[in-house]
Amino acid sequence: MLFLALGLGLLSALVQTGNAANIFVSHYSGTIYSLTLTGSGSSYTLTQNSTVAIGGQPSWMTFNSTTRELYVSDETGSGSAQVASVSAATNGGLKLSGKASAPLGAVANVQYGGGNYLASAHYQTSMITTHKLPLTSGASAFQTFTLTMSGRGPNSRQDVPHPHETIVDPTGAFILAPDLGADLIRIYKIDASTGKLTACTPYTDTPGTGPRHATFWGKNTLYVGNELANSVHSFSVSYPAGGCITLTKLQTLTTMPGGKSAPSGTKVGEVHVKDNFLYASNRRDLTFSPNDSMASFSLDTSGTMTFQGLTSSGGTYPRTFQVNQEGDLVVIGDQTTANVVVVKRDVSTGLLGPQVASMRIGSVGQAENDNGLSAVLWDE
Repeated sequence: MLFLALGLGLLSALVQTGNAANIFVSHYSGTIYSLTLTGSGSSYTLTQNSTVAIGGQPSWMTFNSTTRELYVSDETGSGSAQVASVSAATNGGLKLSGKASAPLGAVANVQYGGGNYLASAHYQTSMITTHKLPLTSGASAFQTFTLTMSGRGPNSRQDVPHPHETIVDPTGAFILAPDLGADLIRIYKIDASTGKLTACTPYTDTPGTGPRHATFWGKNTLYVGNELANSVHSFSVSYPAGGCITLTKLQTLTTMPGGKSAPSGTKVGEVHVKDNFLYASNRRDLTFSPNDSMASFSLDTSGTMTFQGLTSSGGTYPRTFQVNQEGDLVVIGDQTTANVVVVKRDVSTGLLGPQVASMRIGSVGQAENDNGLSAVLWDE
């Protein structure tokens, strides 16, 4: 019986090890964390692996699973800012591997051009910049686009352009940048031979929309989460021969049941697609008071959205989230409560919940401030 007990205990440990997954976390305090999630079924545990202090205000991470490099944006608002790279070992170890100078207020970045370049969105300074990789000390931006707009928007936050993300289209030929301040989706064509970007005619949205975050579903459908309107747009994407891509709006839904308006103070965060489902985070809606919510939508074969429901984000101000590749787990980063939450996902229905793990990371933040937890990513 003792042998049997020991054998079962060893088997349990092996099962947990076999189901281990690493999660990367950035915190506005200037630290990057590596966590390990172990378990299965409804029993999971989060443990901290490693940390690395990189300074500044880390706001976003892009992970290259081939080179195992994290590229970290810096939202520092005064003085000097940086863009950094962090090497991630398979056992969760982290090490600062590169830095380069960058304009202030970067909130997102994306790797492009065969992994040789990084394009960043600078919310505060109204810029799009690119850097050559790898990042080296003393290096500055490869290209800088200073953005303009014709006049103030209807929202008080629309005083100047505020690009909030950079994403690469599925063909790898274009970069899109939702601009919350200017109500534009900016489009840039990539020169494959040089890595340089050329600005195309942007898509102009309804004043006061505030596009923030975008995701592609296949090659020809784009979804954009709108922070000021608390809605999601769907677009068809066309690729004229030799020209720039064009967007045609197809549908708009709010991130609340029944198409209702979001509670005052709500701000849509990220949007992501997995299979035939779309997800959006609702920051400061307090639907599951004191916690905020995650909205889910089903997609038909044409990409038309149907609202499914809301589930708890497990904390407040869910700035960031990601579905794992297998599709059965979602990691959520709640900025203000500074906790990493993992919830189950039904791969058939796309519905989220229940919560299976949660862990506080660093110091908590304050609503509407650039502190607390900033980003989460699966090590995949």
